[in-house]
Amino acid sequence: MILHRYILRNHASPFLLSVVVVVLVFLLQFLMRFAERLIGKGLDPLVIIQLIIYNLAWMIVLVVPMSTLIASLMAFGNMSQNNEVAIMKASGMSLYKLMIAPLVGAAIVGFLLVQFNNYVYPNANHQARLLMQDISRTKPTLSLVPGVFSREIPSYSILARDIDREDNILKNLTIYDHSDPRYVNIVTAHEGKIYFSNSQDKLIMDLTDGEIHTNDVRKKNTYRKLIFNRHKIAMPADQFLLRESNPGGRRTDREMGAQQMLGIIDSLELKQDGFVENYNTTIAENLVVDSAFAANRSKGKAMFRHAFLRAENKIKLAKGRMLSSSKKIENNKNRINKFWVEVHKKYSLPFACIVFVLIGAPLGTMLRKGGVGMAAGVSLLFFMVYWAFLMGGEKLADRNLLSPFWGVWAANIVMGLLGIYFTIKSANERVTISFGFIEKILPKQFRSVKNENS
Repeated sequence: MILHRYILRNHASPFLLSVVVVVLVFLLQFLMRFAERLIGKGLDPLVIIQLIIYNLAWMIVLVVPMSTLIASLMAFGNMSQNNEVAIMKASGMSLYKLMIAPLVGAAIVGFLLVQFNNYVYPNANHQARLLMQDISRTKPTLSLVPGVFSREIPSYSILARDIDREDNILKNLTIYDHSDPRYVNIVTAHEGKIYFSNSQDKLIMDLTDGEIHTNDVRKKNTYRKLIFNRHKIAMPADQFLLRESNPGGRRTDREMGAQQMLGIIDSLELKQDGFVENYNTTIAENLVVDSAFAANRSKGKAMFRHAFLRAENKIKLAKGRMLSSSKKIENNKNRINKFWVEVHKKYSLPFACIVFVLIGAPLGTMLRKGGVGMAAGVSLLFFMVYWAFLMGGEKLADRNLLSPFWGVWAANIVMGLLGIYFTIKSANERVTISFGFIEKILPKQFRSVKNENS
């Protein structure tokens, strides 16, 4: 029991350190990605902090399994480097027994991560999306990029060549207005200010010093040009409203727990049965020979032609119904698969904690190195392979080319079998392997940390 606690203590520090470091790496990537939209736009710093906290949820989901692998590599690498593993084996402890405590610890971490995936992660994703909508609503120019046409508002294409985000002022504007299909309106303006109406259902574009060019699509020779000092355009702003912020609002698949998604899957499968039944009924109805066509075949050309046209129209109608039903079946099946993929991911990523202990423990004893650089490099290699399997399987499952179970769990199965092979190999033989090529790739600061621990 004391030995198991000692092994777990050796895992604790590397695990916590890995979680902090890898989260910071993801956080830096997140800030670099959204820096233009968040920093220096007049937003309250508390709003930015709140958005970062919400986005920490998806980072933790990815970071915890990877940190488990790094901790196992470092812990067993250090113990092997200090000959502690050899001493334990000499005293009658096999590698299998040494791995019991880390596997139990990984199972507990995995269970907690399952709860996190089903209750914390969905709500955090939901709140993050609502907050981004809130930012777009209160700062509408955040969604505009200078020199790029924006088509976020239906029937309008907006080009602003320069943007003052502090005051929501757009300069050198060109607006294509397709709200009325009878006319093509092109509006140009030297300057404009964008804001919401008092009822929040309209986005007002207040323009100054510009022109309106109107062309009537029904009358090719009609063209009108209007010069204005000031002009206002009221555009629909439904997509900016926070309707999902109320309890019970619509959520995406990544904003729901497994139980919620299973309920939706049941309703979609009932709908699927109705689509299939409708498709089969259409086929059965049109396998019957048109009696009017058969009866009128001998009553002259006029009657025969009439019956033929009637049968042809019936076939075209049936073809349209079958194509429509087939498309509904395919789309509904894709939706079901998408939800199943997310359900399986709620459990497959936490289970990866156990899989990575199976890989990290034997690899640590083989490497006989417990440095941060080596552990991080080897972990990154295996996690990239794992992530490639997971993403590839998810895409194939979403496209109905692979079942959701195999698409999501294939990475765990492959890595698990590899971990079992490493464990058996390391337990039965004294094997030492080298990843010297990784040392050449790693930055010098990581190499120095590794050498100090050597």
